[in-house]
Amino acid sequence: MAFRYISAGESHGPCLTVIVEGVPAGLPLSEDLIAADLARRQLKAGAGGRMDIETDRAEILSGVMAGRTTGAPIALRIANRDFAAWQGREVPAYTVARPGHADLAACVKYGFDDIRCALERSSARETACRVAVGAVARAFLGEFGITASSYVASLGAVPECPVDLDAALAFAATSPSRAPDQTAEDAYANAIHLARVQGETLGGRIVCVVRGLPVGLGSYVTPDRRLDARIGGAVLSVNAIKGVEFGQAFAATAVPGSRLHDPIVRDDAGHLVRPTNAAGGLEAGMTTGQPLVVRAAMKPIPTTLAPQRSVNLADGQPSATAYERSDTCPVPRACVVIESVILIELAAALCEKLGGDSLTEMKSRRLATPDDVRLSPEPKVFWPLPGHD
Repeated sequence: MAFRYISAGESHGPCLTVIVEGVPAGLPLSEDLIAADLARRQLKAGAGGRMDIETDRAEILSGVMAGRTTGAPIALRIANRDFAAWQGREVPAYTVARPGHADLAACVKYGFDDIRCALERSSARETACRVAVGAVARAFLGEFGITASSYVASLGAVPECPVDLDAALAFAATSPSRAPDQTAEDAYANAIHLARVQGETLGGRIVCVVRGLPVGLGSYVTPDRRLDARIGGAVLSVNAIKGVEFGQAFAATAVPGSRLHDPIVRDDAGHLVRPTNAAGGLEAGMTTGQPLVVRAAMKPIPTTLAPQRSVNLADGQPSATAYERSDTCPVPRACVVIESVILIELAAALCEKLGGDSLTEMKSRRLATPDDVRLSPEPKVFWPLPGHD
């Protein structure tokens, strides 16, 4: 049974809608549970005026009865409160393509003469759908002891500093800017304020950590089943995310191989353990049982108060971009979006691993843990394979 979803809706249309398929029967699920993650997506630090208008809440239309999923597709509806301000208004065509947006390529691809046909759907407003689905995935994975959290590792020109991972995640949970500590919190607030005054936008780096994963989610046997490829694609599908790594992949390029890879040692109980986690919880497309550490790079969003050079597609003449209401820095709010898309992929992988139509059936099946990794009393390795020369 595949855990998957499809969303529909525009930024300023009446609502966003989502259909989630593959959720097993018997999972406790409520609108309040989903609302908790949607509220995290609306953190105020660096946010624009839209966050003062919307108070996102997903209405469950189907697939849940008496507070538990039925195994049928789940339909969710998220109203756009800003729709009322646009309803019935005649909006002039928008024809100046904004650098860094979908505008120009979309107009060429689909033959639009009004950029709004593209920007209404390509808007980051759609990530509310992914956060709602991610909340469903979080509830499902939580039944197996799998949890996710995140923090903003750097923001704008504020550099990333070494942190204690557990302390950073704990501080970020209540930080307005998802900062890892108070020093970073103050620096992020100053950077956001300065960028807002200058009419600029800021990007940053996000670290997401998933704990409680079993050994062996994903597979190496075909490229499309490798979990690093699936998670990497999901993270890169988020608006303005331009880079992704597992562990410290980019820094690892400067480290000799003999010093990089996580040693495998045997403890007193005979278990095989890893004293380090440079791989970030994935090897050969499979989870190792260690924490999954995913890092994402978010560019400064291209909608800036400061005009940018462009061309008016209506007459071909040079033109400066016009400002559209936007965030100064969406990085803190993007944390929960990154968590969500990762959790969706992990939920899909876990469904594939366990099979079954109900939560009870799935939980009756045992998952491999790091404690299961033991040396055989008489390990045997055949090469060539038996029956081959």
